[in-house]
Amino acid sequence: MMVIFNMWMVFFIMFFIGNLIFVSKNKHLLIVLLSLEFMVLSIFFFMLIFLSLYDYNMYMLMVFLVFSVCEGSLGLSILVSMIRTHGNDYFQSFSLL
Repeated sequence: MMVIFNMWMVFFIMFFIGNLIFVSKNKHLLIVLLSLEFMVLSIFFFMLIFLSLYDYNMYMLMVFLVFSVCEGSLGLSILVSMIRTHGNDYFQSFSLL
């Protein structure tokens, strides 16, 4: 029982640190994308604990991994196109208007 509690605590700490980095380090797009990927990794860890605790099938984890890989590649392509057009990944260097 204590091992399961420790796993839950690791998940909550990982998710909290990812949110903290996402909120505080919003100057570079790369750091924001890395913090989002860290939060996705913590959610994957949570789903792994939850599904293995209740003896469910792990097919949902494969679906989640497919969507997280698509999200990561989309974020990377946005980062590359932004660096090509603006020269850096600072949020202050471009306008959304």
